[in-house]
Amino acid sequence: MTERLATAGDVPLVLTIRGGLPENVHRGRICVVSADNRKIVEAYGDADAAAFIRSAGKPLQAIGPLLGGVAEAYDWEDRHLAMLAASHRGFPAQVEALDEMRKKAGIPEEAFAFRAGAPINAKSRDEWARDGESPRKLYHTCAGKHLGMLAWSKLSGWPLEGYTRIDHPAQKQVVRHIRSWTNTDENDSAFGRDGCGLPAAAVPLRSIALAYARLACLDTAPAAASTEAAGRVAQAMNRHPELVEGQGRLASLLLADPNIVAKSGAQGLFAIGLRRERLGIAIHVSDGSEMPWALIAIALLKRLGGVSAQTMASLEARYPSEYVNDTGDVAGHKETLF
Repeated sequence: MTERLATAGDVPLVLTIRGGLPENVHRGRICVVSADNRKIVEAYGDADAAAFIRSAGKPLQAIGPLLGGVAEAYDWEDRHLAMLAASHRGFPAQVEALDEMRKKAGIPEEAFAFRAGAPINAKSRDEWARDGESPRKLYHTCAGKHLGMLAWSKLSGWPLEGYTRIDHPAQKQVVRHIRSWTNTDENDSAFGRDGCGLPAAAVPLRSIALAYARLACLDTAPAAASTEAAGRVAQAMNRHPELVEGQGRLASLLLADPNIVAKSGAQGLFAIGLRRERLGIAIHVSDGSEMPWALIAIALLKRLGGVSAQTMASLEARYPSEYVNDTGDVAGHKETLF
């Protein structure tokens, strides 16, 4: 597994041009997988090399808590389920939903394993600073999935302390669900530490694409018991797209389209599932940049379909191929190379 990570086999994906000259080349890998036969439909770079799924794995990490009955036990609504899969930016609606979840489940804020901080979103952070508010653990971008695991542990009678360790009962089940949905085992998956402290799965890029194909096409889910839970979180993401990430974020724009389930990871990973087309897409930009995601996604969706004209217009308006400098003049443009 370590060997596969070291030889990722990436290829040029996106070029930025300034003054008619190449300025940056963003390399990486893309894999498109069919939900029906689990075969690769299209790939650029080494689709068998591993990538850390990071926050794109949150819908899979939510399966265990939902199977464990947290929504029913704590009266969590649909928007709360969206927060289980969220990488939130600290917008008021996101923090409000998290605080409601925490209070309903009776989870003290100090139980979260990570340290307290400020909102990620600049406007929310400015308001936070202006109002003289204190750092909170709920402002952490991964607070939703942690809250799901803490509430699940409380409901199951497991210790809250140590809930992020891979040998904790909650994490043992999370690992099982991730391996099931990505069709991997201990031979082709590995676990490191995520930025929030939880185990971070590394699996072949094609396996991430497969997982999102399955999230989009639940009739191909690997286990009947987890199908309903996965469907609940995916539908909640579609019903509350701006809670999942935030206004203007690529995943939230895509999730506004009912045909799409999408989520960003970190360090260059992005995943998309297309329901009608029955496809899963995994994108990994090797330098960890988020900038190429939208250009790559737009190019793929124009070719593969799956996105409404309204959604495509929103994407192109938010992420134009041209970029401007601080005076408002066009400074250059970006183009795909695959």
